Amino acid sequence: MAPPAPAGPLGIAIVGLGTIARAQHVPAIRADPAWHLCGVVDPAASLPGVPAYTSLADLFAAQPDCAAVALCTPPGVRLDLAREALAAGRHVLLEKPPAPSVTLAEALHRTADAAERTLFATWHSRFAPLVAPARQWLAGRRIDQVAITWREDVRVWHPGQAWLFEPGGMGVFDPGINALSIVTAILPEPLAMTRADFSIPQGRSAPIAVDLVMRHGAAPVTAQFDFREQGGEQWDIVVTTDAGLLELRRGGAELVTPEGQQSAPEAEYPAIYARFRELIARGESDVDLAPLQLVADAFLQARAVGVPDYPY
Repeated sequence: MAPPAPAGPLGIAIVGLGTIARAQHVPAIRADPAWHLCGVVDPAASLPGVPAYTSLADLFAAQPDCAAVALCTPPGVRLDLAREALAAGRHVLLEKPPAPSVTLAEALHRTADAAERTLFATWHSRFAPLVAPARQWLAGRRIDQVAITWREDVRVWHPGQAWLFEPGGMGVFDPGINALSIVTAILPEPLAMTRADFSIPQGRSAPIAVDLVMRHGAAPVTAQFDFREQGGEQWDIVVTTDAGLLELRRGGAELVTPEGQQSAPEAEYPAIYARFRELIARGESDVDLAPLQLVADAFLQARAVGVPDYPY
């Protein structure tokens, strides 16, 4: 890996200025003195006061000192962009999911190692404030059962984003992989997929709802993901243990155990950028593909049924 990065703010450019980039990446970068937002790469969007480019080549030619890029594009085009950035000697942060497949993500990791640059495949839900306390509470306890419920309305969170239901878009796994990223972080053993029931809208390639059955050792793990929820979201994980229930609610913002209840404000993306800066300073990468592997395993075992389309 490359030598540690020099002290002082590092230049970083955002590639793909969509909703998540505007709502999370831009504020997190601007609030962290370790970073300097040196540009935006997007053919159709820009930020006031920030240099705008339509390609990575234009960015790198104009700003050779821009050290890193955050790729916030849909996953289908992210792989080639990541390769181009690594070949140009830049560090790369990937929004989730890191690539359209496990094989391609692993190949990208090897490319980053060969280029001696940091590759950070982020799972933003793992940085929810009470995920780490949940992992600590579960350590050493017997896991008897896990139930995951992840329901939201695609029309609220992804309006008009047809790519989600095209091959490689993952459908409801786009939010559901957040739940998988949390459970693979807080449970002490790997999960094994044993059944996957998919509800796929007419004319689409990816599911709008899924029911999963997995195993954590001898303990059953069930998951229900649904993109058709109306009237609010439900992002909950309930773990039954020999010491009672652990409930991780609101995507990791609220934790309930027999000892009491905790809640904390959202701080996922500031923590992600702190972690990215730390990885660069250490000359390391962080590419955990366990959540993506579970999605791939679900597609391998999918029992699909057709359902009416859900306009979005």
